[in-house]
Amino acid sequence: MSVNDAGRKRRSDSPVRLHGAIGRTRESDLRFASFFFVALALLATSAFAQPANTITINDDQPVYAEGVPFMLTGTSAPGAVIAIAIEKSGNGQTTADTTGHWTLIWTPPVKTGTWTITATSGGVTATQLLRVQLPGNVQRQPIIEPVLRYGTPEIPHPEAYQEMTDRWRIAPPPYELTEKAKARAIGKNGATLDPYNQNLIKGDLPIFGKDWFFDFTGISDTLAESRTLPTPSGVSAVKPTSITVFGKDNQNLFNENLIASFDLFQGDTAFKPIMQRFKATLIGNLNYVHLRENGLVKPDVTRGTSRTDGALSLQEFFYERKLKDVSPNYDFISIRVGSQPFNSDFRGFIFNDTNLGARVFGNFASNRYQYNVAVFDRLEKDTNSGLNTMQLRDQQVAIANIYLQDFLVHGYTQQFSVHYVRDEATFHYDRNGILVRPAPVGVFTPHEIRATYLGESGLGHIGRFNVDHAVYYVFGHDDLNPIAGPDPRLKDGNGVRIGAGSAALEVSYDRDWIRPRLAFFYASGDRSPRDRKATGFDAIFDSPNFAGGGFSFFNRLGIRLAGTGVALVERGSLLTSLRSSKDEGQPQYVNPGVQIASAGLDVDVTPRLKAIFTGNYIRFDAVQSVEAILFQGNIHKELGTDLSIGLRYRPLLNQNVVIVGGSALFLPGRGFKDIYERDRPLVHVFTNVILTF
Repeated sequence: MSVNDAGRKRRSDSPVRLHGAIGRTRESDLRFASFFFVALALLATSAFAQPANTITINDDQPVYAEGVPFMLTGTSAPGAVIAIAIEKSGNGQTTADTTGHWTLIWTPPVKTGTWTITATSGGVTATQLLRVQLPGNVQRQPIIEPVLRYGTPEIPHPEAYQEMTDRWRIAPPPYELTEKAKARAIGKNGATLDPYNQNLIKGDLPIFGKDWFFDFTGISDTLAESRTLPTPSGVSAVKPTSITVFGKDNQNLFNENLIASFDLFQGDTAFKPIMQRFKATLIGNLNYVHLRENGLVKPDVTRGTSRTDGALSLQEFFYERKLKDVSPNYDFISIRVGSQPFNSDFRGFIFNDTNLGARVFGNFASNRYQYNVAVFDRLEKDTNSGLNTMQLRDQQVAIANIYLQDFLVHGYTQQFSVHYVRDEATFHYDRNGILVRPAPVGVFTPHEIRATYLGESGLGHIGRFNVDHAVYYVFGHDDLNPIAGPDPRLKDGNGVRIGAGSAALEVSYDRDWIRPRLAFFYASGDRSPRDRKATGFDAIFDSPNFAGGGFSFFNRLGIRLAGTGVALVERGSLLTSLRSSKDEGQPQYVNPGVQIASAGLDVDVTPRLKAIFTGNYIRFDAVQSVEAILFQGNIHKELGTDLSIGLRYRPLLNQNVVIVGGSALFLPGRGFKDIYERDRPLVHVFTNVILTF
């Protein structure tokens, strides 16, 4: 064979080999495509079969049963094996049919109550609530002792009794099944952050045993306030060219309280008083104030015009125990020891505080009469937050009162009270470095005060009229009043005899959604500061809700007297007592007293919104003590007119969210102009947001 023949043979063989390679490639592609489509079909089939990983119980609705046995139903993957468990009752097992439905007849005993059903299949779990209410009547003890009869007594049959976990977990009928599974953490028997349904930490269910409950309350109390007040400029005024006594009067305040209250108590308190109780309340405070003049936030003028401060206080900590039941109608005697809140009358005229003490209280005659006997050894207050510290302030207070319901007429409550205060002679500077005991006015000498208050007050309605009144008289002895000073005759000693009185009356009338009201408040003043009689009325620690309360300019804001170290009126008070501080100062019974005539209108605009309108006309009762410390004569008695409006808004129709706001306008009278050289109106605006869990 020639070379050309060999070449032709090789060329004729090449196409045959190429065609074979192409054929094998196509065959490989076909096998790959077939594998791909088969895998895709398997994945699709698996995707459509995914419901095997889901499981439901009773169409995601709570289950209600009136006895055992009862049926449980649900859905799962066809042919799946489902394990069923009921809390504290047992376990069961069933298999889903070809349509994915399963049923189980539950036969183990289940107690009356609310329980958790857990269904598990293939690693997937579902939960649901089960409410069990066994049929029939629960055997109860008679409230009234039965009449004795002769003969064979009737013995209840054993089947008349039912076993209950406790009365708090008795299941309601189906039409009251409003609880959703998400309303509480499953398996926690009510522990949740939802305060609107049965809740283990809100006192709805026993936390342990059958009658021990726990109630946690969290509060955020945020206050923003802006006001204009007479502000002395001092020797280091912000404005160097200022030559007037009073400078810029704009002031701003921000205050935040975060409150956590823990209350553990024993007893079926729907009808009975608490058997015993432990309570603690922790408050964290942040406050900021900005003024427009130096030397006010701190005595050191280099500290500027603003101050940021904070405090942490264990405000409440007490133990309470019922000592004795005194009647079959739940009349009782109890004792409470520790730092506790106490308001000695209806409106807080004399003593309204949370402080360290011991209190015995109770009732009798089917709760028609209530009484309190309390002794307090008061703790010192923090200067800028007003919260308690852990330091005693050397002031003891004893209080006894009694309330008589339906006194003379139905719906009217009468109260009689006795207060005693002993304020020891101490020397004390507040946290800002300002002397508060003794008051830095007149004679700077520590002195002791002993005073007794006799009081009568009433609250209620007489026919269609609402009547609220109080009358108090205080007597006692002050070793050395700083304004009265020592005896100028060197004859009767340096002490002064205390004898002063106060009275308050409010009458209102309800007509549909409005309540017009008229009120009058009186506190006697001292017309002769240098004699040995102190006739100006002052309280122990007042916080009155009267004549507009916290919406009133005069009641809400403290107004200082320039150059004296004392205030004309303290924040949260109606009394012109000339104190150095309501929180840390001593009662001051040489003062001008006050007269307030008030008219107002309360309007329930909607169930969520309430408006409070108040107008007050304010006068001194006597001006001699003010003239004595200011070295100024001919001060007029008229202080001014206070006009205010307040709004209280509850968007959820409860106390969980409350927004309070108000605005007040103070029109100075001739006496106010004499003291502060100001005739322009003073204004006040505030917003208070309270969030409660």
